[in-house]
Amino acid sequence: MNMEKDKGRSEAALLIAVVFLLGVLFGTVAMHLWGERVWGHEETHATAMKPVNEVVAHFTQELQLTPSQQVQVTAIIDDTRAQWKALYAPVDAEKEQIRQQSRARIRALLTPEQQPKFDAFMRRLDEQRAKEQAAH
Repeated sequence: MNMEKDKGRSEAALLIAVVFLLGVLFGTVAMHLWGERVWGHEETHATAMKPVNEVVAHFTQELQLTPSQQVQVTAIIDDTRAQWKALYAPVDAEKEQIRQQSRARIRALLTPEQQPKFDAFMRRLDEQRAKEQAAH
């Protein structure tokens, strides 16, 4: 009977350890995904685009475009990107509004000592995002 009791305790301890590890794994993944959404580190349609000259160079290499065709393809890509930008502008504005609301809610939970640190942290994240967007 003692062996059964010890075996049961061992199984219970193992089960607790597995549940704990799964919780850590789930928490890590959830925080990563939540962070991308709230802090804005996800790659957006704007940052995912390659520069026009790279796209045209690739087309030229693959298709042997003439200089005239290169100019026309550049114009088409520029026009397409302008249409995409106009399409996404309302969504981007709404996304920014949601991000700011989330930050305000978090800031409201913080102590007066934590709030300036939070504000500085958010400024650094915003600066980093702006640099990344400017690079693309």
